[in-house]
Amino acid sequence: MGHRRFGGFATSTLIAGAILWSFATTDVELSRLVSAGPRIADFLGRMFPPDPTVMAEIRKGSAETLRIAILGSLGAVILSIPLAILASETMVSRMVFGPVRALLAFIRAVPLILVAMLMVGAVGLGPLPGIIAVAFHATGMLAKFYAEAIDGVSRAPIAALESAGAGPLVRLRHAIWPQMAPVIARDTIFRFELNLRESLILGIVGAGGIGFYIQTYVRSFQYDKAASVTIAVVVMVMAIEAINVALRRRFT
Repeated sequence: MGHRRFGGFATSTLIAGAILWSFATTDVELSRLVSAGPRIADFLGRMFPPDPTVMAEIRKGSAETLRIAILGSLGAVILSIPLAILASETMVSRMVFGPVRALLAFIRAVPLILVAMLMVGAVGLGPLPGIIAVAFHATGMLAKFYAEAIDGVSRAPIAALESAGAGPLVRLRHAIWPQMAPVIARDTIFRFELNLRESLILGIVGAGGIGFYIQTYVRSFQYDKAASVTIAVVVMVMAIEAINVALRRRFT
C-alpha cells in the first residue's frame, strides 16, 4: 500500500512539474491575446455572410474527401488483418509479434501530413496520395486494435481447439473471431471517423479533398467562400459522427 501511495505521489508530482515547467518556459502573454481581439473580429467579419456560390466546389470537394476516407479505410483494414495476426501473442511467437508491434509503433509515429507530402511528391496531386497516406497511417492503429482484440478473447475455446490439433487459422475462425467481431466493428467504425476528419486537412498539402478549397480561398482572401466550405465541413463531420454512433450501438 505504501509503495502504491509513493508511486501515485511521484506521478502527481511529475505531472504538476511538467505543467509548471510548460507555463514558465512558454512565451504566453494574455495582453497579446487581448490585443488580437480586434483582428480576430475583423477576420470573422469578413467571413460573413458566407458565399453560397461555391456549392459546386463544396459538392466536389466533399465527395472527394469521402472517397479518400472510404478507400483509405478499406486499404487500412486489408493491411491490418495480416499484421494483426502477426502482432498477436495468441497467434504467433514472441520472435514474430515483437518486431511487428515495433513496426506498427513506427507507423503510428509518422505524422499523416508527412506521409501525404511524400506521396504527393511521389505520385502527384489528387486523391491518390491522400488515400495512400490515410491507409498507411490508419494501419498502425487498426492493426494494434485488432491484435489487442485477438489477445483479449477467452482462452477456453482456443485451448479446446488446440487440444484437438487445430491450427492457428482454424482457431482464429471458430474460437477467436466470434468473440472479437463486435470489438473489431467498433474500432473500425471509430477509425473511419478519424480518417474522415484527417482527410479534411489533406488538401492543404495537395492530397485532394475539400481542404484544398479552404486553403485556396483563405490564401486568396476570399473569406466568405472559406466560411461556406467550413460550414459544409462541420455539417459533414456532424453527420458522419451521428451515423457512426448509430453503427457503434448496432454492433456493440
